[in-house]
Amino acid sequence: MDIKILGKGCPKCKALERNTEEALKELGISTNIEKVQDIDKIMEYDIMFTPALVVNGKVKISGKVATKDEIKKIIQEYIL
Repeated sequence: MDIKILGKGCPKCKALERNTEEALKELGISTNIEKVQDIDKIMEYDIMFTPALVVNGKVKISGKVATKDEIKKIIQEYIL
């Protein structure tokens, strides 16, 4: 599973990363989370706002900090 957090490292980006880590831990999934902070690479995903959560190349959330439970639901779509 390929997971990326898009953002420049602001508090909201860090919160999304933390919630994602907690969701993965609760689901028993071990995978790396790539932090994408380069603005040119972020723009490749055609998003207007950060932070954003990208799972397997698809933007799943943009412009808000998703809760741990929201992230778990997204991840479960890929493991069922």
